[in-house]
Formats: sequence, structure tokens, C-alpha cells
Amino acid sequence: MSDENKNPEGVDPEATQAPADEVASGGAQADAGFEGLEINPLEALQAENAELKDRVLRVMAEMENLRRRTDKEIKDTRSYAVSGFARDMLSVSDNLRRALDSLSDESRANADAGVQSLIEGVDMTERDLLNQLDKNGVKKLDPEGQKFDPHFHQAMFEVPNTEVPNNTVVQVVQAGYRIGERVLRPAMVGVSKGGPKEGAVDTAAAGDSGQTVDKSA
Repeated sequence: MSDENKNPEGVDPEATQAPADEVASGGAQADAGFEGLEINPLEALQAENAELKDRVLRVMAEMENLRRRTDKEIKDTRSYAVSGFARDMLSVSDNLRRALDSLSDESRANADAGVQSLIEGVDMTERDLLNQLDKNGVKKLDPEGQKFDPHFHQAMFEVPNTEVPNNTVVQVVQAGYRIGERVLRPAMVGVSKGGPKEGAVDTAAAGDSGQTVDKSA
């Protein structure tokens, strides 16, 4: 037998076999680890189903929001489509009102039948015009006695008045109009000055009401 088949001097034959056994053992452990990571098909389907359901719900929510926005835009378009035309018609109504206000009570009383018919015709035309505007959502603002609101009123002057709270509309120079929630034309008004503040008026009113309470019970 040749020397190549002999074990080297001082080397244990079993030691040379150990690495091979360790490799085999390590491979078996790796296989066992992969077997533990095996995905359950049912769980995978459930996860996929949950993801698809979430996507569908998101798309449905986006479509609902889009529908609401579209409905609002359509409604606003219908409501405010006549804004420009209505604003122009207000100037016609103003001219009719000026024509009627230019006649004194004496002139009306002394007018002949022809002039009386003309006056009545102008008056009916103004009323019919305002009625048609009202049917199309144009509402008249008549804020006399109300608190001044810069969103709907335009202050033209101040009126000294100690009997009403400050910033109360005491005179309407020109009527205002709104369409829906939008101002078509602000009302031109005169506001009070020199009266008590609104908070003080409320407190005084509360005190007066408190004095009327029967406390004998």
C-alpha cells in the first residue's frame, strides 16, 4: 500500500470526518428553518382580500366626494347663473323707483287720467320686475333696525342717536340684494353713533328682566 493512503502522523481519522457531519447537520437545520417560514395559502388569500377591500373602500369614498362636489357645483351654477343679469336688472328697478319718487303726493293727486295710468303702469312694472327677481332667488335686503353687517351693508354716514346701540342701521339709502348666500349688491345705510354698546344693552335688559322675577317663593 502507498504512503498516500495512509493517515498523516498525529491526525485523528474521526476528526477529519467531523466537518462533513456538521455540514450535513447544518443543512438539515436550514431546511427546518425554511419549513417554518412556509406561508399558509389561506392566510395569504385573506391578506390579499383585506387589501383589495381597503382599495375598494378608498375608491368608493373618493367617488362619493367627487359626486358631492359635482352636485354642489351644479347647484351653485344654477343658483348664481343669473347673477350678472340680475345685477343689471337692479339698475332698471332703481330707475323705475326714482321715477316714482320724483312725483310728489300733490302731483299724483292732481294728475289727469292719462298720467295716473302711466304712474300705475310704472309702479306695476317695478313690482313685477322685483317679483321675477325674487322667484329666481334674488332677495331684497331691508336691514333697518338691524345690527350693521359689513358683509351685507355699506355704511354711508353716521347718525347721532343715543336711544339705540352703536352700529345699528337707522336709515336705508338704497336697498341691497343677495342671491343665495352671496351679496349681489350691499345695502347702502346710515348707522347710529353715540348709543350704548350692544353688550351693555344686553346686560341692562337682563337686569330689568331679573327685577321682575318674584323672589317671595
